[in-house]
This record gives sequence, structure tokens and C-alpha cells, in this order.
Amino acid sequence: MNRPELTQDTVLDKRYELVLLFDVRHGNPNGDPDADNAPRVDPETGTGLVTDVAIKRKVRNYIGLTRGFAAPDNIFVRERAILGNEQRRAYTALKIPASKKPNDEARKWMCGEYFDVRTFGAVMTTGKADIETDAALNSGKKTKAEAVYWNCGQVRGPVQFGFATSVDPITSIAHTITRVALTNSTDTGMDAVTDESGEERAASGQMGRKHGVAYGLYRMHGFVSPFLAAQTGFTQRDLGSLMDAIANLFDHDRSATRGEMAVRGLWLFEHKDKLGNAPAHKVLSTVQVPSVPSARSFAEYENAGITEPEDGAEALPGVTAWRYV
Repeated sequence: MNRPELTQDTVLDKRYELVLLFDVRHGNPNGDPDADNAPRVDPETGTGLVTDVAIKRKVRNYIGLTRGFAAPDNIFVRERAILGNEQRRAYTALKIPASKKPNDEARKWMCGEYFDVRTFGAVMTTGKADIETDAALNSGKKTKAEAVYWNCGQVRGPVQFGFATSVDPITSIAHTITRVALTNSTDTGMDAVTDESGEERAASGQMGRKHGVAYGLYRMHGFVSPFLAAQTGFTQRDLGSLMDAIANLFDHDRSATRGEMAVRGLWLFEHKDKLGNAPAHKVLSTVQVPSVPSARSFAEYENAGITEPEDGAEALPGVTAWRYV
């Protein structure tokens, strides 16, 4: 059976689930700011965690990078973006005044403009715009401005991710590193020195720490609702773009901190209808990854035997499995 092309601009009319496997080698897949940016860990089990927000950030970055941040694949939640300014674009395009109440037309415009809004949803009820009251304008007097908003309402997205968890417990390692070049001459708390040529130099370097794990294999689940897709206009083409982004999640997101990260497996499960033909937890459990304590490569998990449904076959009655990676 041929894999669905997912290129049509028709609203999604089937339920889907997905399973993602990715690994990290000598890196930090998702640091915790409350723990000195060490890798996130479940304190009870010792398994590693990667938040859904971190994965969504990488999807947004990939779509924006490959689609040029242009409609209909613009990105609403961009790094350092002022969301109120993005919401104002809807009101400007529709030529409507700012309003305290949600505007359905503005909400629809945002869904059509931004990939992440119609995919993951968004809260767009803020974005203050101060305006003078009509009475003040008519009287020619200056009064306190009335606070209204570029209110585009709330959107509940059809695509949701769970936390990614490592298959086995991870060990977080803190490596001591040195910094030889300083931003300011007194960053170390010591007075700067002057060399023979008269140039100012720092008296010494600095020490720091870099956290990471030697190796970890992580698993994440995703869910796609056709009912919510109908509300946001999420199409088959959008699902295809999402799968493309997940399959290439780390290829354009490299950094020294994250080490070597790679997508090792990606399965999409397609139901025959909107309601679905099997409970999600049973569908997802058709992919089984064995425990390999202290593993140092994905090959060790492969050798232990990963159980998966055949590509293009029914994982369960009425649910077809497709392997993308």
C-alpha cells in the first residue's frame, strides 16, 4: 500500500497518532533552568525528559526556516517576537478596530496566516492597544486612554505532543570548562592588567560547567484530532509539513550543547475515520522498544529487537501504520 501523499489543501478528516524516537550522544537535549541547565530528569525513575515545548520549538524553527516565514506557513511564536504586534496584523489586514472581545474574523485570519496557530493552537486574547474614548476625542480633551486589545481569541490546536522520555535512565554529567576570553576586563573580580604593548588584558580566565549525557534514547507520542483540525483549517498538507519537520528535527538545529542528536524512528498511524478505530494507547503500544541499560548507541537497541508494525499494514483493525524514518 502506498503512503498517503499529504499534499492536498483539504481539511484533515481522519484521526492520527505518531511515535517518535530520537537519541542524543554527548549532549544536553533539554536543559532545566532550575537545575543549572542540567538535562531534565524524572526524580523518581531517573529517566530523561524533553518537554513538548522544546519539540514544538524545533518544529516551528524548521517550518519557518524552510518556508521563509511566509503565509500560510508563517510562525506566530518566534524567538523574541512581540505577539501583540503579530495579532495587530490581523486587525490591520481586515481593517477593523481593536476590541476587548474576541473577533472571529481575526481568529480565522491568524489560523490561515500562521502554521503553528492552526497546528498547536494559541492564546491570543492579550496584546494591549490604548485608545482614547470617543467622548474625549469629540471634546478635544486629553483623558486616560481606554485599554482594549488586538483580541484574536483562543485556538485549541489539533496537534498535541506529550513529554519525550528516555527508554532507560540517564546519567547527567557536568564537565568543567574554561573561558579564556572575557566580555569585560573585571568579569573575574580582579583588576585588569596591561601588557608590554599597552593593551588591556584580563588578569585570568574563568571556569564554568557544561552538562550532558553520554547517550540517551528518547520516545515521544503525538496526537492529531480531525475535529479540532476542522476548527483551525489544519489540512493534509499541514500534516505532511509537520511530518517533514519532525523527520528532520535536528538537522538544522545543531549546537555544541546538544551534541549529536538524530531522529531514529518516526511512525504515523492513520485511522479510517474521524472518531478513530482503536484507543490511542493501544495504537502507540504497537511500537515496543526494549530496555538496554547503559546503552551507548542506537545499534544496541536495534540488536535487542525493536518491535514495530509492518510499514503500510494494519497495526490494529482499521489503523494503518506508516514508517517515515
